[in-house]
Amino acid sequence: MTALAAKLDIHWTCRHTWRRASYNTMWCLIGCSIGDFGTIAFFQFSGIAWPVLAIMSLAIFNGLMTSIALETLILTRQMGLQLAFKTAIGMSLISMISMEAAMNITDVMLTGGAMLTWWVIPFMLFAGFVTPLPYNYWRLKALGKACH
Repeated sequence: MTALAAKLDIHWTCRHTWRRASYNTMWCLIGCSIGDFGTIAFFQFSGIAWPVLAIMSLAIFNGLMTSIALETLILTRQMGLQLAFKTAIGMSLISMISMEAAMNITDVMLTGGAMLTWWVIPFMLFAGFVTPLPYNYWRLKALGKACH
């Protein structure tokens, strides 16, 4: 079996790994949501007229930045600040970008634009959580990589 085949041939039934992947995904979702929701709320409440795509792009960028900042803060409990920052930066951008994209696509599909309403937030959070979760599980199981 080649190294690639071994990485693809994992068992998807490990409860411990699903719990760990869910925990890691939850922390990433919290960090991403702070920047994402904050950006959308700023434009929504300030009345600044930007195109939806521009707001969503900025929301994704800010979500990534706040996620990295939160992860750095969490990791400083286990390691020094510099190593914590390097570890947070080294997290999977695939996971974070897919999370952000899922949240913003859900928002646009349900509200027609970059708008936060109380009823759409749970749907955005759900989409942002379940989208990267299988990838995070695979990353833990096949590569043994996690941010915590």
